[in-house]
Amino acid sequence: MFRLYDTRLRGLADIQPARRGLLRMYTCGPTVYRFAHVGNMRSYLLSDLIRRNAERHGWSVIVCQNITDVGHLADDTEIDPAGEDKVLAQARAEGKSALDIARFYEAAFRSDSAKLNITPPEHSPRASESIELMIDLIGKLIAAGHAYVSENGSVYFDARSFPDYGAISGNRLDSLLPGHRFEGGVDEHKRFHADWALWKAAASGRELTWETPWGGTGFPGWHTECSAMSLDYLGDVIDIHTGGIDLRFPHHEDERAQSNSVAGRDVVSHWVHGEHVLFEGRKMAKSTGNVVLLSDLEDRGLDPLAARLAFLEHRYRQQMNLTWDTLTAADGTLRRWRELVADWADEPSKPMCADYWSRITDALDDDLDTPTAIRVLRELAKDPEIPAGSKFETFASADRVLGLDLVSLVGQPKEIPPLPAGAEEKLAERAAARGRKDFASSDRLRTELTELGVVVADTPEGQTWTLSR
Repeated sequence: MFRLYDTRLRGLADIQPARRGLLRMYTCGPTVYRFAHVGNMRSYLLSDLIRRNAERHGWSVIVCQNITDVGHLADDTEIDPAGEDKVLAQARAEGKSALDIARFYEAAFRSDSAKLNITPPEHSPRASESIELMIDLIGKLIAAGHAYVSENGSVYFDARSFPDYGAISGNRLDSLLPGHRFEGGVDEHKRFHADWALWKAAASGRELTWETPWGGTGFPGWHTECSAMSLDYLGDVIDIHTGGIDLRFPHHEDERAQSNSVAGRDVVSHWVHGEHVLFEGRKMAKSTGNVVLLSDLEDRGLDPLAARLAFLEHRYRQQMNLTWDTLTAADGTLRRWRELVADWADEPSKPMCADYWSRITDALDDDLDTPTAIRVLRELAKDPEIPAGSKFETFASADRVLGLDLVSLVGQPKEIPPLPAGAEEKLAERAAARGRKDFASSDRLRTELTELGVVVADTPEGQTWTLSR
């Protein structure tokens, strides 16, 4: 049985799709106003690992991952975010339109996802193109008494109408302190301080605003977007919802309240969250100058999948400290494993080793214990009792979940390392010496080549060589 840690249940839960053989999963996608750093990408790797392991069980998987290109405001730690829209702020900084900014960083995100072998979602709706879905959702919440229109045209969710608020994070309404606006006071348009805006009225001249049935123009709240898109693309029975641990509150609490209030039931069966990534012991942040992008790995000659392997060597729900040494070591392991797998592929195929395969799959099913799965693969690679063909089949099967491209060198011509300077001339001179039976010169040149790191052997077909270092 495949088990994952459910944040709402505060314990491991057996994953069983509501519809037999079909797993429906929603994962909160990026806000496309900057390049995603490697810590951001860990959250998207989580949903990819869930998908791949579910497919190993023979399930079909449908994933919806949204693109937030409007409505994500600066103060996203508050129950009702305030401040400037992140996309609009970046557009102003770069002197471009909001949609130009959004499309540029969306393309960069998709490129980075591909470099990490993250399977593209079946649905990837953009918030700016899903406004009708959000207006329809808000209308239903108003009609059901879960939301109200304020005199300025904003619409708020009535937090007290949802008694189960706080089930994910443990934050209860009666313990939440009143939030304050940037102007300094409590939002006078709310009936209760913990209510949050489903729709925000906007001043004229603002980019990305839409007219509403309740009057005036505005834009959707960040939390509204995920409820509307997940319900439309996946329905009101969603098996798994993933995201970074920072989204647990308020984003996922608010989203759950909205979706459940419309559906009249618990929409999401399991909430699964991934932990933060530190780099060199500090939280990744532009202000501290330690933001690391996948392009930074490539600039150092590292395979982007070294980041994927580094993440796999830690449990997804444990905070991890990434370093350049860690990434460099992961890159070395990747290259070595790919060469080994290519060599094993040249040998006769053999069935997978049942013991090793069972240990790997047991680890993957135990809350995605990828560190144990990696450790088992290391043991297998060194086990002299296991035939090369069995090692190949086991590594190749494990890689369908791990996604490290371990079979990428299979069938490719072996890369011949370059000879040291001067070695090519000495090899030619030695071949000529042997041709004229000048064995003294031949032996002298063999010694000189050995000193250069070139080991020469004589065969009936002529001399061959390998590098000793």
